[in-house]
Amino acid sequence: MSAHLAHGLGTEPVEPDWAPLTDTEVTDVVGPARVVWRSPRPLSAAAVVERDGRRLFVKRHHVTVRSLAGLAEEHAFLRHLRERGAPVVEVLDAAERGEWTYEVHSAGAGEDLYRDALSWSPFRSPTHARAAGEALARLHLAAEGFDAPRRRVQPLVASFTVFAGEDPWTGLSRYVADRPQLAAALAGFPWREDTRRVLLALHARLAPHLPALSPLWTHNDWHASNLLWDGEGRVATVLDFGMSDRTTAVHDLATAIERNAVQWLRPGYPVREEDAVSLLTGYQAVRPLGPAESAALPALLPLVHAEFALSELGYFHGVTRSAENTRLAYEYYVGHAEWFAGDRGRHLLDVVAHAVGAPAVQLGRGE
Repeated sequence: MSAHLAHGLGTEPVEPDWAPLTDTEVTDVVGPARVVWRSPRPLSAAAVVERDGRRLFVKRHHVTVRSLAGLAEEHAFLRHLRERGAPVVEVLDAAERGEWTYEVHSAGAGEDLYRDALSWSPFRSPTHARAAGEALARLHLAAEGFDAPRRRVQPLVASFTVFAGEDPWTGLSRYVADRPQLAAALAGFPWREDTRRVLLALHARLAPHLPALSPLWTHNDWHASNLLWDGEGRVATVLDFGMSDRTTAVHDLATAIERNAVQWLRPGYPVREEDAVSLLTGYQAVRPLGPAESAALPALLPLVHAEFALSELGYFHGVTRSAENTRLAYEYYVGHAEWFAGDRGRHLLDVVAHAVGAPAVQLGRGE
């Protein structure tokens, strides 16, 4: 087994899908440099490197995952945010070397307190949750005015298209048709039946609120491990815009709750209610939700994971070719939605609705 392990889809470290970055490799990209830390994140190879006393962040993607054109979309968003004063890293370079695409960023200010945390790990405290909510709201204010279209079709983007329209079934059919690797992955699962049984019923609750939601480019992976922190427990830098796309502010806020407040990797899926409320309190202190956004938030929360789960399905089937991870991604697509119809999920929706002053979402069992 290699010395460098990565996070898997469970709680145990695994062999990485992508070979770790080497000193020779980063020197070819940024000049004489050495690797000082390798990220355990599983979907790319990334490292903090040191060059001439300065620390940089280098990430390597396979060209089937990110081309230069694909990176240019998120890099343009980062530049807009920096121009508006948002605390995001600086894009320094992007390059292709054979079958690999590299991006180079500044390392960012602040301490990486959660750098070893698995996805869906909780905040260390409600204070951190509130600070993360405040930072997310400030990011949304900075994102205003960035009017680029949605990203091109590519793996591992958290979009909001299928369930953002009046006819999600047609949207889903189009989404799958545009992604042959996803279509091949879904062939082994009862996805049509499960989507109709679980997700379309959830969409029916969301649909009345959709017309009032304004499009906005958003982060789409707002987790504690994508934030650097100052000594006062505030967010100093926001990292990793790889999943960013044009969605809505409510979609991003729901993602933050789903990523941080429900511990999906622990038995029984414990919920950190205080963290969810603190995150929402912090957000609304900076950018209060309007009535339509407040009503939409608890209705969107059970669906916010769905399109990224589909994107992962195509990635695991067609890029890394892992049958087990493909199966887990399908369980993510259906199972997280099903959980919200159970007692604990319904209770979390009530907590969220109460926190933003919205009516409770009525989800009938077995719908």
